[in-house]
Amino acid sequence: MDLGTFRDTPRERQVVRRRLLIAGVIGALLCLLLAGRIAYLQTARYDHFAAQSQDNRVRIASVAPTRGIIRDREGRVLADNQPAFRLTIVPERVDDLSGLLDQLDDLVDISAAERAAFRDARQRSRGFQAIPLKRQLSEAAVARIAANRHRFPGVEVQPHLIRHYPYGPIGAHAIGYVGRISESELRSRDRRAYRGSSVIGKTGLEKAYERRLRGEMGSERIETNALGRPIDVIERDPPTPGEDLTLTLDIGLQRVAEQSLGDYRGAIVAMDPRDGAILALASQPGFDPNAISAGLDRQTFETLSRDPDQPLYNRAISGRYPPGSVIKPFLGLAGVADGAMTPDEEIHCDGTFRLPNVSRVWRDWKREGHGDVDLNEAIAESCDVYYYELADRMGIDRMHDWMTRFGFGVDSGLALPGERQGVMPSRAWKQRNRGESWYRGETINTGIGQGFTLATPIQMATSTAMLANRGAPIVPHLLAGRPDSDGATAPVGPVRLEDETLWQTTIDAMVDVVHGERGTARAIGEDLDYRIAGKTGTAQVIGIAQGEEYDEAAIDARHRDHALFTAFAPATSPRLVVTVLVENGGSGSTTAAPMARRVIDAWMNREEQGSELGRESR
Repeated sequence: MDLGTFRDTPRERQVVRRRLLIAGVIGALLCLLLAGRIAYLQTARYDHFAAQSQDNRVRIASVAPTRGIIRDREGRVLADNQPAFRLTIVPERVDDLSGLLDQLDDLVDISAAERAAFRDARQRSRGFQAIPLKRQLSEAAVARIAANRHRFPGVEVQPHLIRHYPYGPIGAHAIGYVGRISESELRSRDRRAYRGSSVIGKTGLEKAYERRLRGEMGSERIETNALGRPIDVIERDPPTPGEDLTLTLDIGLQRVAEQSLGDYRGAIVAMDPRDGAILALASQPGFDPNAISAGLDRQTFETLSRDPDQPLYNRAISGRYPPGSVIKPFLGLAGVADGAMTPDEEIHCDGTFRLPNVSRVWRDWKREGHGDVDLNEAIAESCDVYYYELADRMGIDRMHDWMTRFGFGVDSGLALPGERQGVMPSRAWKQRNRGESWYRGETINTGIGQGFTLATPIQMATSTAMLANRGAPIVPHLLAGRPDSDGATAPVGPVRLEDETLWQTTIDAMVDVVHGERGTARAIGEDLDYRIAGKTGTAQVIGIAQGEEYDEAAIDARHRDHALFTAFAPATSPRLVVTVLVENGGSGSTTAAPMARRVIDAWMNREEQGSELGRESR
């Protein structure tokens, strides 16, 4: 025995027992804590984790509906959906995304806009989702990608439907187009409605009736694996296709109207005055909506937007122009109805008009003057001096009140985005908009549709329809059969006159514009087997200084007068209103009136001869 070593066995046993006791207590506490946690998760949190587990296994995916088809009044398809192939990428399956885009660019030409749209979409999507890179691939591009598919993991070519406009640029401003939906557009709409779609109506009817054309999204319950990748479709709630729309538009007459404008910038509106059905809504120059719906790159789109001829601009509803002498039938009728003039009262026109104590001289378009003219001659020959005198007698506020009743300075009520309101000035209008007082000389200018007065072609057509209807208002519309669905009401009430014969007096004068011996549009009245009631207009674009003559040849082409003509036919039982506006077209009688004659002839001959106007394909 080693006497140097001493062991206290009882104490060691006590230490061991105490340590075992502590370990046992800790172990028991841990077990108790674990049991409690298990009980908590199994009872109190069961529903939460059960649902979360289900979500991990099943994913809900949106299914885009088929967009509604747009047809014209004869059932001809103006906008439909065609199968196409798009290029998509699943980001999580790509190691070098930037390098992949560069390699794909060599095969299918990826634009900067497409790259930007892809990056935006990627930020809104999950890594396993296929994100569109290019919305339409040619057959050659599909073949090239298929041949190189082994080089591009994560790249897929998928079938889908793309918007197609069979008539291309014809009617493009009225029909509109669809384009890739932007982030700002998404913010202003219900995002859930666009989860499975990447396009939205941008302009025209495509935008006005976006909700009805779009339809309702469907959904799919997709079983996924632990990485979230689709394995199987468990359940499918099919989408509701968009509503098909039938228009009042006649694509054949639309084509005639656009061809009539030729190379001019301008607009033509053709309308049935009996119910406001728009038959043609032409605006030149135009554009091909197919190019935009297929995914126009930003540079090309900006080039279109900056074009000085503004091909994307719908002049028929957005262009505001001085109406010029087009307002004379309305103002003449108003002046007589208001007591400022009688139909038989003659005003002497020597080619000039002066106000007392005012040095300025207002000139007639006819340098030598018209002589003595009454209301009929003033309208038929478009005598400016007569209307200078009439405007001075009425005053601007009475003119404003009467002309507003005919719809001047008022929206037409057409349910199409982009319509601009015209201007029918008054003293209050000038004070409110310019902070200035009204001058008597400005009333004289207003009397011939110049000065501050502005109107769009659709507003002029709607006002002309009221004249054809003898004061009954109409609401212009583009949807066939259900005009009320446009959501618009007549912007003005009916015009009632104490002397109803004034309607016929005014219409007779407009007939003389076309068929009278001295009518300003008599050149288009030859060889007609029906009567047209019309009015020419020539609106100044720039002012001519006192004593100077208007020399068209010496003026820049974009500063020349606008040419206008508005008419209805047949004069005795109007079935068609046509309004023509030609930017810098010069004289209304020589430029705009012949265009209107071609449109009226096309429609009247179609009705009388049963011809197949425009039934041929594009």
